[in-house]
Amino acid sequence: MGGSLRDSGQAFPVYIAAVAALLFLAFAYFVVGQAGATRSSAQTAADAAALAAAEDARTQLREGWLGVILDPGQWDGFLKGTAYYVSSACQKAAAFAAKNDAVLLEDECDPLAGRPGFSVTVRTQGSVGLPGTKPRNAVASATALIEAKCTFIRPEEPEPEETEPGPDPTGPDPEPTEPEPEPEPITGLTCDGEAWTIDPDDPVLPSAVDLFTVRLAGDDE
Repeated sequence: MGGSLRDSGQAFPVYIAAVAALLFLAFAYFVVGQAGATRSSAQTAADAAALAAAEDARTQLREGWLGVILDPGQWDGFLKGTAYYVSSACQKAAAFAAKNDAVLLEDECDPLAGRPGFSVTVRTQGSVGLPGTKPRNAVASATALIEAKCTFIRPEEPEPEETEPGPDPTGPDPEPTEPEPEPEPITGLTCDGEAWTIDPDDPVLPSAVDLFTVRLAGDDE
């Protein structure tokens, strides 16, 4: 009888230690799972922020292009997807990061070098960590591309017609000059395989999504 009680007393601390170890392991697995979820949340926020910046730039491109629609000589920056305000696009990126419980890191919203698009880095608002360790936020980056769907080939201008010499200034009053010719429609713009003619009296462009594709780098590559 006494031996059984002694055995029980010796086993009890072992039992407590085993339960404590199991609880610690369960908590550790929970923290690891939470860390994975936080990293996933960070990547979602980064993707959303990068796409938001690129989409804002795309909208700016169309609006700016409409402002010079009758002057094809100024179309180049819009056709190439480079004529936009970076600050406006990055403000949009910050707003979408916040919607996903993250913050856009300072100076981590940058136009890409060599091609239209944005690279961003965000940090989650929430943090995870084991007891006794410093909680950590998850950080993630993403890149969104802006790809033009339009090309413009300026039609060849006709050779100027030869004109008769002007009237003798000492002679009779010259004949009234003819009015300026009406501006011709602008041709040569093709968007996603469809030819567009710009009517000077009612100039329109395709929608922003028909002018440019916005996607995350790595999609369909």
